[in-house]
Amino acid sequence: MTRLIRTGALASLAVGLAGLPGLAQAHTGVHLLSADGAAAGFAHPLLGADHLLAMVAVGLWAASLGGRARFVVPASFVALMTFGAGLGIAGLALPAVEPMIALSVIALGGLIALAVRVPTAAAAAVVALFGLFHGAAHGAEMPALASPLAYGLGFVAATALLHGAGLALGATLTHAPTFKLAGGAAIAAAGVALALPL
Repeated sequence: MTRLIRTGALASLAVGLAGLPGLAQAHTGVHLLSADGAAAGFAHPLLGADHLLAMVAVGLWAASLGGRARFVVPASFVALMTFGAGLGIAGLALPAVEPMIALSVIALGGLIALAVRVPTAAAAAVVALFGLFHGAAHGAEMPALASPLAYGLGFVAATALLHGAGLALGATLTHAPTFKLAGGAAIAAAGVALALPL
């Protein structure tokens, strides 16, 4: 029965991921949301396929690494994402933000698919670099009338939830390497599709 549930969960994930490239215009429509900050901030990672995939993938990879990595890796992403958002809000642009975000989806999917294991510090450094660019995009796309604090709290909360979803999914697939391989490959493929228009 457990195997059937895992199979169904992975099939649902794969079907969902297959449909995500159509959302490649990841950030259109975000500015139509309420300008109060929190709602726009919370929605930003959820409405962008690139952000959503990368953040779930961070949780999946952290779960596969196990131990302290389950907490340290997502926390490092959030920390540098917050710093990057501050840069974006201040108007300090990082180079190649969108290509780096697409690369994060491809790389994280590949790390999951290939079951790459590295020390926790190295994994934290990898996701922190990607988090910096995700944060820069969040900050640069903050609605003009939004409160930076409320907006920041919104996207940090959404990111934490997405990391948690990835951790939970990774925990259910602990003894299912084939499913991890397929899920990681699907994430990487979606990242390639997102990168094509760039």
